[in-house]
Amino acid sequence: MLNPNLSRRDFAVTALAASALWSAGVRAQALPKVLRIVVAYPAGGVSDNVARALGEKLAAQLGTTVVIENKAGASGSIGMDAVAKSAPDGATLCFSAVSPLVLNPHLAKSPFDPLKDIVPVASVMYSPVLLLATPAESAKDFRALIAQAKARPGAIRWATSGLGSLGHIVLAQLRASAGIDVTHVPYKGGGQQLTDALGGQFEILSTNAGPTLTAHIQSGKLRPLAVGAPARLESLPAVPTLGELGFETANLSSLFGVFAPARTPGALVERYNAEINKALESPELRGKLLLTDNVPTTRSAGDFAKAIASEYENNGRIIKAANIKAE
Repeated sequence: MLNPNLSRRDFAVTALAASALWSAGVRAQALPKVLRIVVAYPAGGVSDNVARALGEKLAAQLGTTVVIENKAGASGSIGMDAVAKSAPDGATLCFSAVSPLVLNPHLAKSPFDPLKDIVPVASVMYSPVLLLATPAESAKDFRALIAQAKARPGAIRWATSGLGSLGHIVLAQLRASAGIDVTHVPYKGGGQQLTDALGGQFEILSTNAGPTLTAHIQSGKLRPLAVGAPARLESLPAVPTLGELGFETANLSSLFGVFAPARTPGALVERYNAEINKALESPELRGKLLLTDNVPTTRSAGDFAKAIASEYENNGRIIKAANIKAE
């Protein structure tokens, strides 16, 4: 069980300790002949495509065989749990959002202990949260939307991919900081949600960026009002971030990365971190990510662990304050 009173420092120290070299004299570990990358999401989606592109790069750089295995379900927890229970020999990694470590545990009992069973290896990308107006919404920009919400409490229907999803966290933060009253419409996933959005079954949609959404934005069927991201997107330069609009606490995005079982030798963690960062710097892989509105990130394993620690603490505070419960 997780300790809900763990501080950001406790989380960071634990994660950093797991990824540190066991001793100064640890020798470089031999790379596995076959590297399995578990993808915590279904085949064919953006995450799966990114993981496969990354796997191709790693296979070429490392001179080893890379096998992609999809283990979807429970918002990424099933795939992460499979890796947590794998041998810590460097032969198994996981590609996932950080949510199974920093969000899911605040909402339900986790099948693994994110503090003890998983070590962060490398940050790969962040996926922005788009706030989109459907055909049912007349607001031309985000400030007009806020004005409408204040003038007509509860009238605006705001859809997310589920209770406790990142889109819901963004909504909870906007409710608190903007003082608005909107009707939350939670879906189980994105398929029906997108169909209903195009049909104008609700006014606002908050969801992660992706090529399908981009196509509907370009066609004019969905209208972007704001984006949750550290900076404006290259594909939507006129769309401001929530931070620019004065809602920094709601300016959230999904961070994705690579993880390994705890007790994986530190030398291997550092080697994989370096190789993944090298792959992300290649124009080919970077271009593939940006085409889907996902932004490459490169950082050390230690900095990645610190970012996860910060998100864990922030999400816990938000979920408690907003009294958010999982389905």
